[in-house]
Amino acid sequence: MAQWKKLLFEIKKIEEKYGSSLRNPVTDVEIRNLQLEIQEKLGNIELPKSFEDFLKTVNGLDFNGLVIYGVDEHLFDGQEGEDLQGFVETNEIWYENDWQKQYMFFGDSDTAWYCLDLQKEIYLELDKPSGTLIQSFDSFDSMLTEAFQTTLL
Repeated sequence: MAQWKKLLFEIKKIEEKYGSSLRNPVTDVEIRNLQLEIQEKLGNIELPKSFEDFLKTVNGLDFNGLVIYGVDEHLFDGQEGEDLQGFVETNEIWYENDWQKQYMFFGDSDTAWYCLDLQKEIYLELDKPSGTLIQSFDSFDSMLTEAFQTTLL
């Protein structure tokens, strides 16, 4: 089991203590809808399988200042979507700055962006808003684990 899944369980327990819960997972159809929307609006970008795995566990997260983007609300398969920051919608906002188009953004916090450098194929935590490198990761899973550990401190 990926380390982030254990940390997500800790986040879930904290949320439940305050009468809240994590978002529902998404379906394969909704993942497919997201991928088509990405191709149409952001270009020829493939979602990492590990991000799909995250979405099939929980559709995005908003916890203690950390936001991991989910499937955009209008892409839900015939059901009411949950109020969240959508992956495509949020990447379109970040892409208003040309230099940011080299990244695929998965989430952000008050002080950082969590993204993939599309040219170098390396996962990064960047200072927000300067874009200065904070640290790099060899996988989406390790980046997500670090983000969860930071927010749980």
